[in-house]
Amino acid sequence: MSIARGKNGKCWVLGCRDEHQSLFGLPKCEDTRREWLKFIFIDDVPARFSSHLAVCAQHFLSECFVNEGQYNAGFASRLMLKDGVIPTIRDRTIKQEYAGSFQQSPAVRHVGCQTDPPENRSVATQLSMRTLRHPVRSKGTQVTSMNDFGVGTTTGPLMTLQPLMTSTHITFTRPAKRSRLELDDEEKEEEDEYDDDDDDDDDDDDSVSMEGLEPHDSTCDPADSVSTEWTNMLPSSSPIQNIPKYIVYETCLLELFEMCPVCQRACRVRRRRLGTFLAVDQLCPHCKFSRQWKSQPIVGSTPAGNLQLSAAVYLTGASFFKLKKTFRAMHVKVFQYDTFRRHARMFLEPAIVYKWKRAQEVMLQRLSKDKKVIVGGDMRTDSPGHSAMFGSYSMMDLKSNTVIDIQLVQSNEVDLPCYMEKEGLKRSLALLGDHGVNLDCIVTNRHPQIQKFLKELNIKQFYDVWHVEKGVSEKLEKISDDKECKQLKKWLRSIKNHVYWTAASSKTGAERVAKWTSIVNHVQDIHTHNNPIFPKCLHPERISRDKSKWLTPGTPAFNELNKVLTSRRMLEHVERLNPHHQTSSVEAFHSVSIRFAPKNVVFNFLGRLCRLYLSAMHFNENADHLQATTSAGDPAFNVKSHRAKKGECTVEPVKTEQTFNYIDDLMNLLFDHVAKDPAPYFSEVLTIPIP
Repeated sequence: MSIARGKNGKCWVLGCRDEHQSLFGLPKCEDTRREWLKFIFIDDVPARFSSHLAVCAQHFLSECFVNEGQYNAGFASRLMLKDGVIPTIRDRTIKQEYAGSFQQSPAVRHVGCQTDPPENRSVATQLSMRTLRHPVRSKGTQVTSMNDFGVGTTTGPLMTLQPLMTSTHITFTRPAKRSRLELDDEEKEEEDEYDDDDDDDDDDDDSVSMEGLEPHDSTCDPADSVSTEWTNMLPSSSPIQNIPKYIVYETCLLELFEMCPVCQRACRVRRRRLGTFLAVDQLCPHCKFSRQWKSQPIVGSTPAGNLQLSAAVYLTGASFFKLKKTFRAMHVKVFQYDTFRRHARMFLEPAIVYKWKRAQEVMLQRLSKDKKVIVGGDMRTDSPGHSAMFGSYSMMDLKSNTVIDIQLVQSNEVDLPCYMEKEGLKRSLALLGDHGVNLDCIVTNRHPQIQKFLKELNIKQFYDVWHVEKGVSEKLEKISDDKECKQLKKWLRSIKNHVYWTAASSKTGAERVAKWTSIVNHVQDIHTHNNPIFPKCLHPERISRDKSKWLTPGTPAFNELNKVLTSRRMLEHVERLNPHHQTSSVEAFHSVSIRFAPKNVVFNFLGRLCRLYLSAMHFNENADHLQATTSAGDPAFNVKSHRAKKGECTVEPVKTEQTFNYIDDLMNLLFDHVAKDPAPYFSEVLTIPIP
């Protein structure tokens, strides 16, 4: 008993136009199988054919089914055949060209004079335009038919001869030799011939089953589904980089090349792979039909999919090795790391350098028109540990929160690694000076070399509040660990807040110093001061519930606190606190650059520099994105717990989704210009001094 298969396959009977939902594969019995093949191919069984042939229920008599009654009553979803039955019913609408003969008319006696003029018709072999593309060409023979009318003694209705379709042998030319692709070590060529002599068993594990209903995935998200829509098959005018891509299984793809579209016989198939690129050559040994199919367009001599995958990994700051592990788990073919590096060297890095230089030129021209430019700078070592190999100095326009320059310094360019920050600042200031940018002031950390260097250049320098607060807090936390100074722990948070309040509420350096030193009296519960600039605390008078927190003069806790807060170096730094702009934006950019250029990953000089340029493009595009709102239109906030604050929670605004327009711009630049002629863009890379 044979059970019907699902409707994933098709009925292979020539001329079947009313296909039934119940399909039956070839039987295992050799005699019955032979009769089925004769019926399918109308006594012209080819030497080789697909092992997935099927016949629908339309071609069997009703007595051939076991459960026809149950099926008609709706109690069965598929018909089942009896053993040994043979299909006998052929569609009555099948034309003579499938049967190989035409219907004979009754015997008549023709009249010597025909009054009707002959009717001419042209019949040719018709195939799909997409199937027989250039250089494949088919030829047909025109046939002239004439309606033959006669008078006879038969009592039946007059019959009309159907025109006989004839055609010459179809000649196909082999495709022209394709342009040679870039050769790789992983290039793979395979030749497969589909031979049914080796696949007679219909239950072979390698055969593709026609069973399967419409899949129902319990994890399906309706938001991810795409509605079905009909589109024309004309060549797409979209750029190569914007064409949608899909994951296609090999067995599903090769099913399209199993059978010849002309003679419906098995074909020889050869496939060649180059990374994610696949080329399939199809050749029919019977009618010599041939064609070649490519999975990707070719840009120059590089498959577009390989290049775009390398670009997607590089431009998003992803890891090629993690991507390769993911593809290996899915058995998706991908190129090797050497190919990725070659794409980066030849196309990606020149495109990144070119785009960053053009964007930087626009920013510097805008700043040159501003009379008072406030910038902030800071250094980030790009290697773990104290023996840093690279140091990147970032210069940012604090008014617009945009990165305007990145200088990458290698440790062998200076005497000691600690001099890399000064060298990076020197190069950035030289670039700003060459473009005519007038600096009002610069906000940096408290590095002694930076202080001396800016003092020699007579550039006004301010200190970042966070760096000053961090230095004070680390000293006081270490002092408070002493048994005699544990009382200071109650004042640590208040002193941190006092640093920020001093900087934000003061207009002059003297006012900042007066407000800062008032904390020494405040911890003694004394709220009036001898300094006329700030004679009294601004908070209202209140009675403290915890009187043990007040410090007593002469105690170790008070003496250590007074020494840290009123030291000469500390008072100089407080005087230079910037009241308006901080380098927190620079620190935020450094956290972004870690995602593009992690410290625990080794990059060469140009590779790390290009990744820093990408992080700057990403930061500049998303630096001022707006705060998100709730469904009611109110500003959205989120509560976050920070490890640095030892579990303390803060309320932060929720920003809108990030954008990645710079990636689209780089993709367009890559495929429209760089991939076609990389020489002009590669010359931009040669101007970078690489140590």
